[in-house]
Amino acid sequence: MNTYKNKKYISKLEIAKRRFMNMTIEICCDGFEKALSACAAGADRIELCQELAIGGTTPPYETIRKVVGALNIPVNVLIRPRGGDFVYAHSEVEQIMDDIRFCGELRENGRRVNGVVFGMLQKDGSIDLVATERMIAEARHYSLSTTFHRAIDESADILKSLEAIMSIGGIDRILTSGGATDAYSGKMVIAEMVCMAHGRLSIMAGCGVTAANAKAIAAATGINEIHGSRLEIISAMRSMHTR
Repeated sequence: MNTYKNKKYISKLEIAKRRFMNMTIEICCDGFEKALSACAAGADRIELCQELAIGGTTPPYETIRKVVGALNIPVNVLIRPRGGDFVYAHSEVEQIMDDIRFCGELRENGRRVNGVVFGMLQKDGSIDLVATERMIAEARHYSLSTTFHRAIDESADILKSLEAIMSIGGIDRILTSGGATDAYSGKMVIAEMVCMAHGRLSIMAGCGVTAANAKAIAAATGINEIHGSRLEIISAMRSMHTR
């Protein structure tokens, strides 16, 4: 019997199409209107922030409240007290903890924050595991999902940093460009990270993701989640046409 005519046969192309269709698409939103647009366009989840020009910072509490109350999809909130590096003073760490607490306690129109996004390094470029464990514990206290953000891309050794994060547990996903200037350029490292994670946490590709390269990034890396600020990513990934 010709395998190719067997109805049970699923081609590699079909598998790829199904993966793209089932991909979790997170849209980075820097305000209420963008969040509404992302939800309407079919985003699976948003990351809410402000000041995208400097890589994003924690949005105002009132914006968080407004977005959470209006959207019927998961809202993850970026917790970053300032732009610049990811080495934080004690007062900044305490601000992060306060912001996680606010997100955990918030209830608006019967809805709540889904998760928080954070990351912290030490001066030598390694992951600040002590501070990270504190943040995880606070988030878990409120049953918040946890994402370690692109601070990992600024770390001294991205693969050692991945191992360190996995060693303490409690992180659901890592947002990364593979240490490169954009996720497409870092796709081979991202693929290696996916293999290393081996299901212990999710590796989510982000930075410079466009409608033109989203599928190529997904196909090359084996990711199940992708992150970007362009709404066109959604229709590109949902399309049954390959690129």
